[in-house]
Amino acid sequence: MDQLECVVIGAGVVGLAVARALALAGQEVMVLEAAPAIGTGISSRNSEVIHAGIYYAPGSLKAALCVQGRGLLYDYCAARGIGFRRCGKLLVATHETQLPQLQGILAQAARNDVDDLELLSAAQARAMEPHLHCLAAIHSPSTGIVDSHGLMLALQADIEHAGGMVVLNSALARAVCSDAGIDLQMVDGTELRAKRVVNAAGLQAPGLARRFQGLDARWVPQAYFAKGNYFTLSGRAPFERLIYPVPQAAGLGVHLTLDLGGQAKFGPDVQWVDSADDLTVDVQRGDAFYAEVRKYWPALPDGALIPGYAGIRPKIHAPGQPACDFLIQGPRAHGVPGLVNLFGIESPGLTSSLAIAEHVLTLFS
Repeated sequence: MDQLECVVIGAGVVGLAVARALALAGQEVMVLEAAPAIGTGISSRNSEVIHAGIYYAPGSLKAALCVQGRGLLYDYCAARGIGFRRCGKLLVATHETQLPQLQGILAQAARNDVDDLELLSAAQARAMEPHLHCLAAIHSPSTGIVDSHGLMLALQADIEHAGGMVVLNSALARAVCSDAGIDLQMVDGTELRAKRVVNAAGLQAPGLARRFQGLDARWVPQAYFAKGNYFTLSGRAPFERLIYPVPQAAGLGVHLTLDLGGQAKFGPDVQWVDSADDLTVDVQRGDAFYAEVRKYWPALPDGALIPGYAGIRPKIHAPGQPACDFLIQGPRAHGVPGLVNLFGIESPGLTSSLAIAEHVLTLFS
């Protein structure tokens, strides 16, 4: 049986970031990815937004790691030549009942050490984005967009340059935890023993953790899946910044985001589904998209929205329950030496990825 110091399961942006941090710390690292390519799950089906850290509960991992990760990510992209743009965002109130929410958002952001927000009047917001309708808005200049695939390729290159490996088509069948290490058996029969294992399998992380013999099942949360449908805009959007409505219960509302080429997309909405494989865009939800978008862009033309793609949020709370924080469990929590589980790493996971990696390193120290 081959023996390794570290194995990271999952080659999405978070798994690759963790593996990079371990490799740069001098550890022997192998990344195991069940799919035939890196980043085919959550990491390839999101808005590619670099979040400022506005929305998350003060003191939470989401708040702390988003703010830390935002700075790390901008610096990393600049140093490595990864495509990004600090385009900024307007968070808009389109109804009088939403105006108090803007004040609450400003207060919460300040508690999260996000100190560059500016409250705008309707006239000030329209001066920045003439096609925008709102009663007031918050300007977040540190929100941006990133080439997520370029980011993952750079992380993979760093891993391999430091002597690590990314192995594709390597689905895990089972694992056995003992004082000697964690024995991993692949679906193809390959067996490995690792001193340290990081479960960064995204949507599959809870199910994978249940296959770890020696890990008490009470430490593994139930997985829930919230699909987000995206519709793309036919033609070019008249906006230079991202446009977000005030947050909703299970998501951030149907917002307008841009890619690095200027193409606009709208979404995601929130559609609870039973399977992580339910990635078909629900075309019938298009009417609701028009209604939501026209609250802040009344001139959206009929027929301009085209079904785009869908992604799944890896929720660890049921519909109607309060949103959960990132759940990052190390040996001091569950008692299994050498094992770290990453559960519920939804947005702002992309923004937080490099900070999550640093946090995981502390759990092994």
